Amino acid sequence: MTAPLNLETLPRHQAATVDSIEWTRLAVPEARRLRELGFDAGVAIEVLHRARFGGGPIACRIGRMTVALRRAVAGAVRVSVDPLPAE
Repeated sequence: MTAPLNLETLPRHQAATVDSIEWTRLAVPEARRLRELGFDAGVAIEVLHRARFGGGPIACRIGRMTVALRRAVAGAVRVSVDPLPAE
């Protein structure tokens, strides 16, 4: 895996794995929601869509769910890009 980056800057349709979540950057309800949705280290994640204008939400696939996250929340999720499969 490569160096961690955050979910907010992850390119669309790039497979990644959650490395860590900066829980202290999140309000209690936001942190609770992420935990309830299964966000944790080791979980596979992919950015599907971004709002056209910079401040909108980011749609992500985590497992079989599609979840919309505010950009501030996505910025607290650290991910590593999964390597390309060997041919």
